[in-house]
Amino acid sequence: MIVDSSPPSAAAPLLPGNPTTVEIVVADYAHGPHADAVVALLDAYARDPMGGGQPLPEHARRTLVPQLAAFPHALSLLAYVPAAAGQGGEAGSAPRPVGLLNAFMGFSTFKAQPLLNVHDVAVLEAFRGRGIARALMAEAERQARLRGCCKLTLEVLAGNAVAQRAYRSQGYAPYDLGESQGQAQFWQKWLD
Repeated sequence: MIVDSSPPSAAAPLLPGNPTTVEIVVADYAHGPHADAVVALLDAYARDPMGGGQPLPEHARRTLVPQLAAFPHALSLLAYVPAAAGQGGEAGSAPRPVGLLNAFMGFSTFKAQPLLNVHDVAVLEAFRGRGIARALMAEAERQARLRGCCKLTLEVLAGNAVAQRAYRSQGYAPYDLGESQGQAQFWQKWLD
């Protein structure tokens, strides 16, 4: 687990005209409410069409947080909004977790510096379009800078135009080495 010695990020206002604020915190995998939020938000993402449309397998639900805690290069950020009557809580009750970003430290051999790969970005459907993903990404960038990273990387589905627009608006672009070589592709091979 990455230990965050930096001061917690301040609550940030969301998009103009929206009175709600969001608080982004580095998840403490040993803290029950944070651990529960990581699993619940990742499960909600997995159930979304952009996450595959299926719930997390029981094994993943049970072992995700202990595995993240044991993985020294994991970073999870949680987005909280104030609970309000009619949104699953009484006014004044504990803030509600509505967004998650999971990232992992990597290494750029060409720069000989660390990098941060953003692996999951998820916001509960009822809270989308309010700038919560933008706030999560801004905090990921802040965390990457604190760790001396040379860049952030991420994967995005070709069919997820909303996410692509959001990432482009924050300075992200597809990786390429010029027109002659084309854009890099993200491939995988499952190991049984």
